[in-house]
Amino acid sequence: MRLVQFVDAREIRLGALVGDSIIDLRRAAFAAGHNPEPFRSVNTLLQAGPKKLKLASTLTAANGTPPIPLARTELVAPLAPGKIIAIGLNYRDHALETGMKIPEQPICFAKFTSSAAGPYHDIVLPAVDAQVDFEGELGVVIGQEARCISESEALRHVGGYVCFNDVSARKWQFDDGQWTRGKSCDTFAPFGPCLVTADEIPDPGELNIATRVNGETLQNSNTDQLIFGVARLIAWLSQSFTLQVGDLIATGTPAGVGVFRDPQRFLQAGDVVEVEIEKIGVIRNRVVAASVEGKADCA
Repeated sequence: MRLVQFVDAREIRLGALVGDSIIDLRRAAFAAGHNPEPFRSVNTLLQAGPKKLKLASTLTAANGTPPIPLARTELVAPLAPGKIIAIGLNYRDHALETGMKIPEQPICFAKFTSSAAGPYHDIVLPAVDAQVDFEGELGVVIGQEARCISESEALRHVGGYVCFNDVSARKWQFDDGQWTRGKSCDTFAPFGPCLVTADEIPDPGELNIATRVNGETLQNSNTDQLIFGVARLIAWLSQSFTLQVGDLIATGTPAGVGVFRDPQRFLQAGDVVEVEIEKIGVIRNRVVAASVEGKADCA
């Protein structure tokens, strides 16, 4: 199932993407005589548990609710993440292009949830000299709470998968000596376009992933190149803190990012960045300059 959140009459609603149409799941549940409350959002649906998720799948075939053409709607981020947990240097080729050693354990950092953005929303450059970069990644959404779990049971806690762009202000990331500020600017975590439920992707370790800027492919890899796979990451993270329903893990980026190219290639206003992952889809974000009270940027 491909879950989306979309705007209808200025309200964000939960839908299931079927071909080029959306089934409004709350309306479908009401029409079928079910309690519509769990179908307010992806977050409430995941919180309601596997039975409601299974019910949502049956509602996609209901005839009582007319489908909404995708072209007539605006998709927003498919959920509101409780935490955004990111992993650095998790593709061997990316670690090598940085000149760093292959890590012996995952490198974890955080992005503020205020950086979350929709699959087609603009990426806003925070300052003209921020050296903003792209990082296409597989995003993993937690569907069942996980605390101190084993690697063998980790995938049972996944709710689904998304395309994710770990947009980064390299100047601030490297100048600060730690990554939070440069990774957490507004709009620096676009993801979507939908949440593909875990049953649709039994093995997240064999997905093609690519990032394009203005149509040119700059990253091209497969998740089989992850140093630490999805199950390992979930189990490892769960030893330190509780992974809650709706948390989003960005699993790392392959080689080809702008900062390590020769010459370097940073995002400029007018660029269009796409992250595409097999079986999930494409997010597409235009890059724009910031505008604050008539100023070109905040610097």
